[in-house]
Amino acid sequence: MKKCALITGSSRGIGKAIAIQLSKDHSYHILINYSTNTAAANATKDQIIEGGGSAEVIQFNVQDKSEVSNKLMKWKENNPDDIIEVLVNNAGITKDNLLLWMNDKEWGSVVDISLKGFYNLTNNILQDMIKLRKGRIINIASISGLKGNSGQTNYAAAKGGLIAASKSLSQEIARRGITVNAIAPGFIHSDMTKDLPEKELKKVIPLRRFGTAEEVAHLVSFIASDKAAYITGEVININGGIYS
Repeated sequence: MKKCALITGSSRGIGKAIAIQLSKDHSYHILINYSTNTAAANATKDQIIEGGGSAEVIQFNVQDKSEVSNKLMKWKENNPDDIIEVLVNNAGITKDNLLLWMNDKEWGSVVDISLKGFYNLTNNILQDMIKLRKGRIINIASISGLKGNSGQTNYAAAKGGLIAASKSLSQEIARRGITVNAIAPGFIHSDMTKDLPEKELKKVIPLRRFGTAEEVAHLVSFIASDKAAYITGEVININGGIYS
């Protein structure tokens, strides 16, 4: 029997760092989810295996409930003795614009990937966790979901909804030994932030720098551990000291 961790959107960036860290710290068999970038997903898998870990890729679009269900059903049929103990809902995108000029696609795609993605994955995996009376659900939110950000009404709504969902779900399933927490990164070096004016933004960060994906991954690894068994329903900031 393999104990597994599934990280959505884990071919690159923060998701990739989380996948690698959970393999290193907990020896989980890692399920690397991706939507389109097969080469990046396989590179993440190779890096985990080269480091002595165990991993496989699983492709689906988190927004598509039938695709998620079919792929996970097939995985469960092929791995009947394995269990997913950790689910990290990390997949997310930005389509920044002022609400006045925002179109339906910019709103819908950002909200759907975070919130439909959370629902589709968590709803599917939760029943098995409840049977096991054990599990960790970790949702990657954002400082935008706590304090808002001009030009990110869609992203703030998506991540704010994810935070509220985390709090509610944590109360529903705590007695089953399953914890649910949200992590809210600030400015982290990634594809999402590569075009931001880093020099100017660092001035509003008390630590005067952007964070790294690895720093977020270490926090996720702690929340996934037995040491964090009494932490649930929380929103944990990792933002260099920005007031949120």
